Amino acid sequence: MQKELIGVDIGGTNMKAGRVVNGKVMKSHLVEVDRNDSVEATLYKLFETINETMTDTVEAIGIGVPAVVDPGSGIVYDVQNIPAWTKVALKDLVYQKYKVPVFINNDANCFALGEKYFGKAQQHTNCVALSLGTGLGMGILIDNKLYNGVLCGAGEIGMLPYKNGIMEHFTGSFFFEDTYGKSAKALFNSALEGDSLSLQAFKEYGKHLGEAIKAILYLFAPEMIILGGSISNAYPFFKDAVMDALESFAYQKQLEHFKIETSDLVDSPILGAAALCL
Repeated sequence: MQKELIGVDIGGTNMKAGRVVNGKVMKSHLVEVDRNDSVEATLYKLFETINETMTDTVEAIGIGVPAVVDPGSGIVYDVQNIPAWTKVALKDLVYQKYKVPVFINNDANCFALGEKYFGKAQQHTNCVALSLGTGLGMGILIDNKLYNGVLCGAGEIGMLPYKNGIMEHFTGSFFFEDTYGKSAKALFNSALEGDSLSLQAFKEYGKHLGEAIKAILYLFAPEMIILGGSISNAYPFFKDAVMDALESFAYQKQLEHFKIETSDLVDSPILGAAALCL
């Protein structure tokens, strides 16, 4: 990446922008997002993050959003974690302010693209990137290319019906707060100290995530699933539960050509969003 670009990751709890030069994030800025904010308030925060990293030499801006997106028009629809964003012409709004080309895609797709350009997906042809955070996001790489589907809607595995709700309720941060009354971060810190309840929480979480991974295996048969997002830091605490769930996968021979790893990239969503500009 020889160009100077801005990559923006809009998450469920915060948004972060970074200036990317030669594949490295040179400067970044983060602000918190309140799910009850208006469209205007959230846009103000978005512009604040970009302003902190913008220079006169930036050539383009890429933005990852947790929603379905029309990448041509740059309109985002029904952002699940920012209810006010039912239909926002984000590409035009950002272009009007900064007068550089703007590219929009789903945030999980950007995570996958970041891994493809700079991370563990570089050496693999068919991969899936799972973002474990506020919700469950998925980016799909098929034959070395990002698969968007209609309105970048492919990979919304978190919305699949599961038990008495949807998969995301059991594989996102909602699960820990609703079931154990504590955040994933708090339980992770307790698990590091050997707290039995916290260890049980992650074991149960791993069972649910394992069911999601089985569905992915049946659908896409990837060579690798790369875990990212804040909850992936706790993978050592739920890895065994995931592997136990995979014991019931029907095609065990396929698992000999499959692995699960965690991302090594600190800013893969930003790098992936910037890569949209290329």
